[in-house]
Amino acid sequence: MTDSSDLTSPTGAAHRRGPLRAGQRVQLTDERGRMATITLVEGGEYHSHQGVLFHDEIIGQPDAVVVHNSAGHPYQILRPLLKDFVLSMPRGATVVYPKDAGQIITMADIFPGASVVEAGVGSGALSISLLRAIGDHGYLASYERREDFATIAQANVETFFGKEHPAWSVHIGDFQDTVTSVEAPGSVDRVVLDMLAPWECIDAVATVMAPGGVWINYVTTVPQLSKLVEAVRADGRFTEPESFESMVRGWHVQGLAVRPDHRMVAHTGFLMTCRRLADAQQPLELKRRNKEAEFSAEDIEAWTPAKDEDWSEQAQNIPPVSERKVRRSTRDSAAARKAAAHAQDSIERGESGKPETEQKS
Repeated sequence: MTDSSDLTSPTGAAHRRGPLRAGQRVQLTDERGRMATITLVEGGEYHSHQGVLFHDEIIGQPDAVVVHNSAGHPYQILRPLLKDFVLSMPRGATVVYPKDAGQIITMADIFPGASVVEAGVGSGALSISLLRAIGDHGYLASYERREDFATIAQANVETFFGKEHPAWSVHIGDFQDTVTSVEAPGSVDRVVLDMLAPWECIDAVATVMAPGGVWINYVTTVPQLSKLVEAVRADGRFTEPESFESMVRGWHVQGLAVRPDHRMVAHTGFLMTCRRLADAQQPLELKRRNKEAEFSAEDIEAWTPAKDEDWSEQAQNIPPVSERKVRRSTRDSAAARKAAAHAQDSIERGESGKPETEQKS
């Protein structure tokens, strides 16, 4: 087994092992199952109506311990898993949910060492999953239109891994206008798009993707999915698209009371995958039973609007992210990144992780 102090281990591995350190994030769970995520600070305190939990009682402890606060109430202390981190980290744009990120990694066949490009980096949730899948020797280029979102994403990624990831680069600009000037033709193994109008990127994707490469798209509405699939079919440079969604339903299990939970994570978005054909190859025309009704041109146009403005955030009724929220997320993510860097420095120096006052005594 690789020692947690082994600096040749994959990026972020040492940050996930060993004693809990100042600068790292931990998840607190009380007796009623209520959870909170905090960043450990030497001399810090977590206040609630149940009393005060002192950070120094946690720092230096192993993962998965139970610590009591000033009033004697117990808290279970755990390092957040990836799914916990993603849902609690500062965000500008909405994150890709863990259930969808897991599907993307598997269905797009993201493998160690892969060359991947993504567009719509948002708050960096999917970037973290992609980087863990490709490893230090892979390549991930993320394209984002908004520089403020990219700043938040970079801070979140560095907070999770403890430092900059060697396989990652971020580019500001429209994907279809930027990617062909950065990536060589036929050099990309996988393309992951999370945007309103991915059909506008077909030429760019076809240019940079290697034959056999996988293109996976995340869209949220039925009209988007319909327009995307028909555009890919009409283009002729990709295999037949496959579309699906995933839903996750938890279960309540207590003695003989076994039933589905009342709440579930249902529709968040659709995933569509296809593969790049070699140049000059034609996709197979799959034989199907012709049961489709005939639709008029007016019906088709009403269902899949052709005008660019019909696919703006305003037309899609997507509420804009307030500048106040972006500023707060930028500030919080920068503070978390700084704290994580402090923890990483402690790991690289081989320190025990205990508070300085305890070390001196």
